[in-house]
Amino acid sequence: MSEDTGQDLAVKTHAAARRLGDRVFQCDATAVCTMPGGTRAYALLDGVGDTPAVRAWTRTAARRLARAAAGHGDAEAGLRTEYQRYAADPARHDPDHDLPAAAAVVAVHAPSGLFTVAWSGDARAYLRLDGLGLLRQLTEYHNARRAYDGYGDRNLITAYLGGIRDDEETEQHWGHPAIEYMIGPARPGWLLLASDGTYEPHEDIDYDLAAYLTGDPREDAERLVDDAVRRARAQRDPYADNATVLIARLT
Repeated sequence: MSEDTGQDLAVKTHAAARRLGDRVFQCDATAVCTMPGGTRAYALLDGVGDTPAVRAWTRTAARRLARAAAGHGDAEAGLRTEYQRYAADPARHDPDHDLPAAAAVVAVHAPSGLFTVAWSGDARAYLRLDGLGLLRQLTEYHNARRAYDGYGDRNLITAYLGGIRDDEETEQHWGHPAIEYMIGPARPGWLLLASDGTYEPHEDIDYDLAAYLTGDPREDAERLVDDAVRRARAQRDPYADNATVLIARLT
């Protein structure tokens, strides 16, 4: 098993990039884990808050999530394992706790022919298949905008790694489960994982993220987060969040 923490590190088939934006601490994290048989998991966490504790926790949690998903060979199973482990901590059931949490998305590409994605929170996964210019968003919102039919606060997330509500409780409260997932065939293409600090500035001006998938994961990732911060600062209410992205070539 090999691991890559994804801290602005590129290899032949995938790369991650992060920018601090206007926050004090970089509280996003990425990780990649590859099993001996070739199953590979890609994880991205967007930490809630702006503290050293959140920064440290997301880095560890991202590695744990990637390792669990790759070990199970399934994104949903890996995310559920980690979600339930944190939810079982009695300290998290104290309504006044200040333990870290994060929006999380993880994708697994397996030699068996399966491609799976799971998420809890508003971090996103996109996929562009070879031969198709269209970049498809694979994940659904886990924020108040979804809960209130487009009128809620998009920055109020309604599920996250580190939460204690199960699927049923989250469904009753917000109208969606704590963890959602999708399963599809493993086909050649490009995978893009992004924090809200990356996709929102581009989405706000209707810029197509597919334009950043030019074939060099490292250059594409660096340019995407640089432009996200620049565009966020140029908007009417300028504020640049942590911007993080992971781009992977799937074959």
